[in-house]
Amino acid sequence: MYIVINGGGKVASYLARELIDAGHDVALIEKRADVVDKLIAELPARALVILGDGCDAAFQDDAGVTRADVFVSATGDDDDNLVACQLARTAFGVSRAVSRVNNPKNERIFNALGIEAISSTSIISRMIVEEATAGDIHTLATLRKGDMAIVEIELPTDRCVVCGTPVSELPLPKECTLIAVVRADESVETVRGETELQPGDTVVAFTSVDNERQLKKVLTGA
Repeated sequence: MYIVINGGGKVASYLARELIDAGHDVALIEKRADVVDKLIAELPARALVILGDGCDAAFQDDAGVTRADVFVSATGDDDDNLVACQLARTAFGVSRAVSRVNNPKNERIFNALGIEAISSTSIISRMIVEEATAGDIHTLATLRKGDMAIVEIELPTDRCVVCGTPVSELPLPKECTLIAVVRADESVETVRGETELQPGDTVVAFTSVDNERQLKKVLTGA
């Protein structure tokens, strides 16, 4: 996929690096010259880094938003994120716009405009609620009006039914993709086809809500 990211801070740069490592093509738009220099030095050479304002159509055009599969605005300013996503949708026809939302109260506005809003505050609060219940599927975020979700599932430390098997060979349900795995030593790895899960791993997955329980059954046997 081709993804354009507005912003060059910690969230945006981390996202860019993860997407590039996963084999995607990424462009970033950042208006601070010193941050642009840092991004160019730290990111892989294949990343396109543009000095400019992501709320300006000229710089979105330079970044190739017209051919982007996804536009992400990840700045620390909700107003800028809203304007940038709306511009990408209306002026360039991007099919999917995703935005970081710093104030959870703004999520409703973004969603009403067809922008997938992700609030770290809401994610943290949902994690706390999930941890306080007996559930073993923890929802980190819901997307596409609640039809899709990012979840984490902890594998058992004994009798692990999927451990030692490459992820590409697992009978995952439709609309379920494993994104990352948190190992016992707290290291995080991007999941690839050859990745083998280990006992006690925490698996982060993108799945349809309808298939959450089936995904859990495949990964844990329960």
